Amino acid sequence: MPALPHRPLGSSGLKVSLFALGSWRTFERIPREQGLAVMQAARESGITFLDDARYNDETGQAPIPTGYSEVVFGELFRGAGWVRDEVVVANKLWWEFWPQQDAAAELDASLARMGLDHIDLIYTMQPPEGLSIAGLVEQVAALVLSGRARAWGIGNWPADELAQAVQAARDLGVPLPVAAQLPYSLVRPDWVEDPAMEAVLADADIGLVASYVLAGGTLTGKYLEGGSGRANTDENPTIVAGKQRAAALVDLAREWDVTPASLAFCFALNHPRLASVLFGATSPEQVHENVMSLGCFMALDNMQRARLSQLAST
Repeated sequence: MPALPHRPLGSSGLKVSLFALGSWRTFERIPREQGLAVMQAARESGITFLDDARYNDETGQAPIPTGYSEVVFGELFRGAGWVRDEVVVANKLWWEFWPQQDAAAELDASLARMGLDHIDLIYTMQPPEGLSIAGLVEQVAALVLSGRARAWGIGNWPADELAQAVQAARDLGVPLPVAAQLPYSLVRPDWVEDPAMEAVLADADIGLVASYVLAGGTLTGKYLEGGSGRANTDENPTIVAGKQRAAALVDLAREWDVTPASLAFCFALNHPRLASVLFGATSPEQVHENVMSLGCFMALDNMQRARLSQLAST
């Protein structure tokens, strides 16, 4: 297995590992030593792009109702021995408490819980009611200009609103977004492959951070055999479609003697504007298996890659 490649994150000057480790609904749900093992596996695999995200406690056991995920992330980050300047750490602005809490106050609270003095990449979700896109851009760009963040990006925005944000940044003379975290999978290719989205990503030199590439785990094929997990009873359209698409993916994986999950990652790895593929993991084995999909991708010829892409449109 070759060393894990690093790619530019848009126009930011930052370089990120081809895979990113997320923490959504993960680390506070598993034993601390297990979380530490996951972090250490990511570090050993060459991952230097870590994605944290604040969310409300769902376990009923957290000492604070929101943001305990950030506390746990910070503790695991330090416990795993990461060198801060050698890692790109991302977090998100949810605007959950706006207007009482502006972008700076929200990020400052997250940094305090994480035990960090700055974030490398701050994603912003769509603006809350009453905040214009231009107003959002001004606030988020100010985080970069203040040193609280090194760069900013968006999470799950439609193409037209992202284009408005890019134009607003140009009009204001402030840093442009450098990353777009968007769901991209064999089940849901349309958000990224929308011509309008492709155009704005290219125009502003925005790197794609592909998320949800396994469609909630359905593209591993485990639910074809009655596997357990949240997706087993989830009626979300993407989950339902993933279960349906998994059968064809399993057949193709069997033909090529690889795993369905590795092919799901290969699909995302083939996108020309890809900066990184984001995934979550609850075991070291999952981390290693996901990263090993790069070897599978490199072994595919052009005809196989084309055939894999065709599967997304069937």
